[in-house]
Amino acid sequence: MMRSLKCFIACCALLSAYAGAANLQISPVMINFKAGQNAAGISMQNFGDAPVYGQVRVYQWDQRDGDDVLTPTELVVASPPIIQIAPKSTQTIRLIQRNPAASGSEQTYRILIDEIPREDGPAAGVDIRLRYSVPAFILPADERAAPLLAWSFYRKDGHWMLRVRNSGTLHAQIGATSARTPSGKEFEISKGLLGYALAGRTREWQLPVDKETDLSGAVAIQTMVNAKAASAAANQ
Repeated sequence: MMRSLKCFIACCALLSAYAGAANLQISPVMINFKAGQNAAGISMQNFGDAPVYGQVRVYQWDQRDGDDVLTPTELVVASPPIIQIAPKSTQTIRLIQRNPAASGSEQTYRILIDEIPREDGPAAGVDIRLRYSVPAFILPADERAAPLLAWSFYRKDGHWMLRVRNSGTLHAQIGATSARTPSGKEFEISKGLLGYALAGRTREWQLPVDKETDLSGAVAIQTMVNAKAASAAANQ
């Protein structure tokens, strides 16, 4: 089974619709396994007055045709897979890597944590459940690994698209991003997290710009990559 995620990705949460819903906090919001490390943990703290029940699943995370794809895996397992967090309490989810041998390439996963509705939940109406998506990276053995990004624009179905190709050996977390056209017009692509370009993969996003915007020629990009300021030139 594979799932294509059209609107992802960093950690997301949908708040429960019923009154008195649990206030859940998760830490960290990103997992980095060093080469050879076989375990890590996610702490979930329930600040609410009601217990929280949930299911934890692990997926391999890839990017194909410019989009994110998740596939169930057992290379990394979560323990426990079913959680119950009492009010004002904390529970740790342990992530175990089954083959922790040092690798020359980065491995990428997503940990999905879904709330399971309470039996005493609302009898009618929509019960919007909580979901967290935590990226997990098994870092390559080479500590010099880094992303290497190439940016370009193109049109698709009348919309401008941004394509980011990462030919490096480490993922790129792309944060706040803006662009300036050769004519000097500036526009904002993302105020915060735009998404990820995985190592050796290509990621694409539809741009929030007018169809009439001219993105021909060399467009200057200002962005944040792995929490560091970066600049680049993008072309069609």
